Amino acid sequence: MGRELAERFPVAKQTLAEADEALGFALSRIYFEGPEDELKLTENTQPAILTVSVAAARVLAEHGLEQGIVPAFAAGHSLGEWSAHVIAGTLGFADAVRAVKARGRAMQQAVPAGAGAMAAVLALDAAQVAEACAEAVQETGLVVQAANLNSPSQTVISGAVAAVEKASALCKAKGARRAVMLPVSAPFHCTLMRPAQEEVARVLGSITVNDPRIPVAANVTGSMVTTADAARDALIRQVTGAVRWVDCVQSLKDAGAEIYIEAGPGKVLCGLLKQIDPALKALNVEDAASLEKTLAELTGSA
Repeated sequence: MGRELAERFPVAKQTLAEADEALGFALSRIYFEGPEDELKLTENTQPAILTVSVAAARVLAEHGLEQGIVPAFAAGHSLGEWSAHVIAGTLGFADAVRAVKARGRAMQQAVPAGAGAMAAVLALDAAQVAEACAEAVQETGLVVQAANLNSPSQTVISGAVAAVEKASALCKAKGARRAVMLPVSAPFHCTLMRPAQEEVARVLGSITVNDPRIPVAANVTGSMVTTADAARDALIRQVTGAVRWVDCVQSLKDAGAEIYIEAGPGKVLCGLLKQIDPALKALNVEDAASLEKTLAELTGSA
């Protein structure tokens, strides 16, 4: 992850080096060489994905600027919202890397291992998923709620294991095509993350947060933030709140966004974008080949 970017583009190599320096250890070694178990620790996964995403975005910015390509808005899904705020200038990169490492550690510690779970519910209306969660809470007395409103056909739920299992069964009874338990280390974006939210609030209170240079879509509301206070509040509330990705995309569309470029490892958001609105143009940058393809599309030379 990120190796080719670092080998091909000096700005990406420098970004990885900045992250290593900010953390005080060679994070890049873990995602180049492993071990995988160490990378899967969310306190390492989060700064690793942030770093590679920012590296990809910086490579795009460097090459796109030569051709007059500059972003008008920024957005990111869950952890990606932090990357978006780095690109928007809301957060300094070194501060963000250290902050998301603390965020990851706090999330891991918020709930005992094995006590929480998440499941992806496919092909069921979000309102019916919410109903299933409410019924599961009544029946079990435990927490379960919608965590990621990813697309009209995909909602992820999060909470205590028994409640997630019950809600999953209820979703299938209501007509969901599938309800799949996810291999996650903690139940993200639900009220069980309250201790982690308090830690994120503490961390964000200790670093500089600027007004973003461009509007950033906030996961927890689905609307744009344009001030430092609103950005900080959104990042704090996001820890226990749902990622309203469908609403984020709608806000971007309403603001005039026509082309969406996913920067970083994978193309998950490109896939979700097509589920939300197949007419939207989705591109990505994660290596040299995808950078070339995206620049060609943007300049009309594809």
